Amino acid sequence: MPSADTTRVSVDEPDPVRPTREDEVAAAGSELIGGPLGWRALLGTSWWTPVRVVALVAIGMFALGMVQKLPCYDGAWFFGASSQYTHACYSDIPHLYQGRGFADGLVPYFDKLPGDMEYLEYPVLTGVFMEVASWLTPGSGSIQHQEQWYWMVNAGMLMVCAAVIAVCTVRTQRRRPWDGLLVALAPAFALTATINWDLLAVALLAAALLMWSRERPLAFGVLVGFATAAKFYPFLVLGPLLVLCWRAGRWREFGTALLGAVGAWLTVNLPVMLLAPEGWAKFYGFSRERGVDFGSVFLVISQRFNIQITADTANTYAMIAMVLACAGIAVMAFTAPRRPRFAQLAFLIVAAFILTNKVYSPQYVLWLVPLAALARPRWRDFLIWQACEVLYFLGIWMYLAYTTSGDAHKGLPPEGYHLAIVLHLLGTLYLCAVVVRDIYLPERDVVRRAGDDDPGGGVLDGAEDVFVLGRAARPPASTAYVGGPSVEWGSRGPADGSP
Repeated sequence: MPSADTTRVSVDEPDPVRPTREDEVAAAGSELIGGPLGWRALLGTSWWTPVRVVALVAIGMFALGMVQKLPCYDGAWFFGASSQYTHACYSDIPHLYQGRGFADGLVPYFDKLPGDMEYLEYPVLTGVFMEVASWLTPGSGSIQHQEQWYWMVNAGMLMVCAAVIAVCTVRTQRRRPWDGLLVALAPAFALTATINWDLLAVALLAAALLMWSRERPLAFGVLVGFATAAKFYPFLVLGPLLVLCWRAGRWREFGTALLGAVGAWLTVNLPVMLLAPEGWAKFYGFSRERGVDFGSVFLVISQRFNIQITADTANTYAMIAMVLACAGIAVMAFTAPRRPRFAQLAFLIVAAFILTNKVYSPQYVLWLVPLAALARPRWRDFLIWQACEVLYFLGIWMYLAYTTSGDAHKGLPPEGYHLAIVLHLLGTLYLCAVVVRDIYLPERDVVRRAGDDDPGGGVLDGAEDVFVLGRAARPPASTAYVGGPSVEWGSRGPADGSP
């Protein structure tokens, strides 16, 4: 008879959801590793728990992504501009070791750089990450040798971030631990993980979402603040949280999260802001002044129709489009028949920011992967989107090979690159569309179909509505809502007459 400590799942807890029983793609794919989960794996009586499996798979996929960069590591970063594109192994990391003064021991934000850049154009926490990696890089040998070491050190630190992201995704929705494999096995995740330093912010945001799911709003806010200090986009998730807490009347928790986020961001930024204001402001000035760039719909319009789009014009149109998207998401949050899940709106707001931006770099897919795994944990839709992103990953490097190979024009011409941009924009829009459908048709949401309300929503999970709009304010008497009925609000307060 097994000892008591071998069972990791209490008989009183609901059974974990098995994707191989509800997802035909997951069931078919599981045949490669022995078939659908059995009862031993379900109960966690073996060493191979979901957290360990997903973490190891994520590390393995990350390592494969490092191997994919081998042609560049062996010389393409240093001896030829076009070869790093034809091998699709480009990375910013080795180029910026010398280009941003780390090889010369310059202090980010405080020491001026030679050339037009003047200061490091990254947020403060990312700059700290880059600086720590430079401390761990041997300063002896040729500059090529140092750049190889710098990339390797950064890759090791980013691998830790990848493991954190996978583990946090597993633990955020407790009954769906195997959804973490969507993150661990995402091909675009492995291919783009070491292009830049985005994984730091992604890991901090993933940890923040885990804290919110465990009803720790202050820890959530602090981690969102740190994530925003590493990359601009994580603060966007506070918008969906605002409207969801408004609908559920959870103002105290939202206020705690907001104060934590602001306090953490100021803790990181304020010292640099006061002691090196010009260096600190470089990231924000660079983001504002940067012109239309790779991957965006603005680039397709500019090149296809020979229209000159200035940075100010792109900023204006991107801002208008983003405001409209935010308004649409807010309306959706208040009018949906059931309160949307936090992960669904978080995915939509970040996707809207990327789609309306004047640049859509290939590594931006990293921002969406963990959010997509929580918002729409369905393998077919996830793989359709990933296929579009992989095609774009190949398309941008082949286009750059075309533009840098001189008269030979070896690579993808502009027309082909525009098609690649359109495909990866449509792939993201497709995933947004199925998430919106799940919100308005909650019976199509695979998470709620299993009987859950918002397993990653923390205090929002099962909470009653106190403010809704439109048809959601007048549900049929027979309509059942997880967590209690919706409350209709009118000019004199709740329609049921309660205070």
